[in-house]
Formats: sequence, structure tokens, C-alpha cells
Amino acid sequence: MLLAPAAVILLALVVYPLVRLVVISFQEYGLRAIFTGQAGFAGVANYTNVLTDASFWPVILRTVVVTAAMVLGTLVIGMGVSQLLTRLGVVMRTVVSVVLVLAWAMPNVASSLVWQWLFQPFYGVLNWVITQMRVFGDHTQDNWASHPAQAYTIVLTLVIWQAVPFVALTLYAAQSQIAPEYYEAGSLDGATTWAMYRAITLPALAPTLLLVTILSVIWDFNVFNQIWLLTRGGPEDATLTLGIWTFVKSFVSNAYGQGAAIAVISTVILGVLSSYYIRRLVRSGEEDL
Repeated sequence: MLLAPAAVILLALVVYPLVRLVVISFQEYGLRAIFTGQAGFAGVANYTNVLTDASFWPVILRTVVVTAAMVLGTLVIGMGVSQLLTRLGVVMRTVVSVVLVLAWAMPNVASSLVWQWLFQPFYGVLNWVITQMRVFGDHTQDNWASHPAQAYTIVLTLVIWQAVPFVALTLYAAQSQIAPEYYEAGSLDGATTWAMYRAITLPALAPTLLLVTILSVIWDFNVFNQIWLLTRGGPEDATLTLGIWTFVKSFVSNAYGQGAAIAVISTVILGVLSSYYIRRLVRSGEEDL
């Protein structure tokens, strides 16, 4: 009875839309279906069109690589910030924690708009700073979104900047539970800081690292707002990921059936990618028991 309200909400907000998505992926769903409410059965035609599309495999590979880069960057920086928090005093640790929470709580649409302003041609703060350094020449007119490498730079930095606070604070909470006696014993044995981090901290953080890795994979695989607002999948589809491709197929090309098929494929891929980490997480919990 206590779980019933949450179950009803999950059915309404998660299960029903997912079932509806699968149904649409097997229908000839276009603009006509939106107005009439009727859509013919298309069988596997939508999936065939998506799988034989020339963009399919490049988009898959690009999504996996971008997700891996985001997750890796988030974990590395988050682990560094977590270690930093353990070495700060009470006042500075509180200040840094508050800043991290504010960065994490900022809506990604608002942060994307701020990023647009920072990297804007002519009036962007970053271009102005680079130009004022008088080392790299005049970059006031540099459009970051028009070059693939620069487009990835602004997208990755934004996503990682927003994801690091959660990872850092979660790992810090877990690291603060490690008994200090282990580090004292390591110091008496003459172990270096890196040796103690590798032999004591990392094994203790393993379950938490698995958890934040799973969540990071799920979140970064589904990144949409940041990419769409900053690059719209460009330049020349250089930042076209599965999430952006789904939106383009559905709401730009009005091929809602194919867009639904891409979304279903994305869900399956994400489930496969996450299942390994989830099994590892469950096994590590059983071993702790």
C-alpha cells in the first residue's frame, strides 16, 4: 500500500509512454495521424528504414564515443574534486560544496544559454579573453559551433561541468566513511599518498564508483538539451547523436514512426550498456553482505 502511489506514478509517467513509443514505432505515424488520430500498421518498416539509413552507424558510434568521453571526464574530475574536499578545512569545504550544489542544481537549459553567451562570436567572453591574451591572434569572430572539434569542446565542457558536482559530492560522502585508522596504518608502513589512495580509497569507493558510472552513462547517453541548444547537431551532423537524431526524424522530418523506432533502439542499447554495471553493482553488494 505504501508503494502503490509511486507505482501509479511510474506507470503513468514511464511505463505507459514507453509502451506507446513501441506501438508508434510499428505504425505509419506522421502529420496525418496527429490530426486524425489514426495510423496504419507499418510492421518493421520503420526499423528497416532506420537500420539501413546511411546515418545509423555513424550516429551510433558517435553517441557511444561522446558518452564515453563525458563519463570519463566526469569521473576523473569528480574523483579529483572529491579528494580535494577531504583536504580542505571546514569553511572552505562548505564554500566549495555550496558552489558545487548550485552548479548541479542549475537547469541545463539555462546553463546552455549561458554557455552560448560565453562562446558567442563577436560578444562572447571567452573569445574576448583569448584575443586579449595577444598570443593566439584575433578570435573575436570565432564561431565555436561551426567547427566540429570546437563544437565538441563546448558541449563536453558544459555536460561535464554540470555532472561533476553530483559525482564529487557522492564520492566525498563515501570517502568520508572510510575509517581513518587505515590511513594511519599506511602512514606508519611508509606508504605514499598515491599508494594509500590506490590500496585503500579506491577499493572502498568501488561500489559508489559503479553506481555513479551507471547513472552517468544513462544521463550522458540521453543528453539532448545541451547539444541541441548549442550546436543543433552540427556542424554538418558532427554532433548528431541518437537523441538529436530522434528529435530531427520526429519533429523536423515529421517521421514520428521512425523517430519512435530510433528511441526504442536507443533504449535497448542503453539497457545493454547498463546491465553489465548493474550486475556488477548487485554482486558487489552481495559480497559486502
